[in-house]
Amino acid sequence: MYKSLLLEKEGRMTTLTLNRPEAMNSMNEVMMKELADCLESIKNDTSVQVLLIKGEGRAFSAGGDIKAMLDSENPFNMNEVMVELARIAKTLYTLPQITIAFVHGAAAGLGLSIVLGCDVIVAEESSKLAMNFIGIGLIPDGGGHFFLKERIGISKAKQLIWEGEIFKGLEAKEIGLVDIIATDGLGWSTALSYAQRLFESPISAMIASKEILHANQVKELELILEKEAVKQTAMRNTIDHIEGINAFVEKRKPEFRGE
Repeated sequence: MYKSLLLEKEGRMTTLTLNRPEAMNSMNEVMMKELADCLESIKNDTSVQVLLIKGEGRAFSAGGDIKAMLDSENPFNMNEVMVELARIAKTLYTLPQITIAFVHGAAAGLGLSIVLGCDVIVAEESSKLAMNFIGIGLIPDGGGHFFLKERIGISKAKQLIWEGEIFKGLEAKEIGLVDIIATDGLGWSTALSYAQRLFESPISAMIASKEILHANQVKELELILEKEAVKQTAMRNTIDHIEGINAFVEKRKPEFRGE
């Protein structure tokens, strides 16, 4: 059904797997659209109460597909991309299910935005989380500003965004980016155990509380998504972004000029 995702339903639980392991589940335009479509379909499935999201292979997701960004023959259509990212973020935040992200390997950039949009985050000790858009002269998208602010507050969010620092699992837990730390290799079983505990709880009441707590924040999320779209499109045309991309590909330190 999907080219870049796997979707498995078992009783009241659905598992969504990002499935581009050869590219560390980096997100091209196909994956972005499929993820938006998939989340909307889950939102409409009232038989599902828990959604687990994970990545196939060595990582959750390395973020946006930089190789695709550099493809001059088939360049990213930024307007379409930002529409799909807004669909992903808004749907993820308003899902009438409890969402659990399982992180192993890297969750970077857009990948981290999606992780932060989940209700519960389980990460393995050696996992690496980074809101590292700044390294290529961009800003967080996919609701990254909103989800980060919800998790750790505005002041800390600014510092994390500006520095683009990489946090291992335990460090991420200390600053509030992650809820549960698991021993390497046991993260998935830990996430499944957490899901099972949810099914043994009055989960309908828990989902109702989620809806109440999120209801008043949806307009703010929409506003931030609109601003991310405008600003990210502008950043894509800057000298600093071009330098950041080239430096990434050439594996050297970028020389930013503030332009």
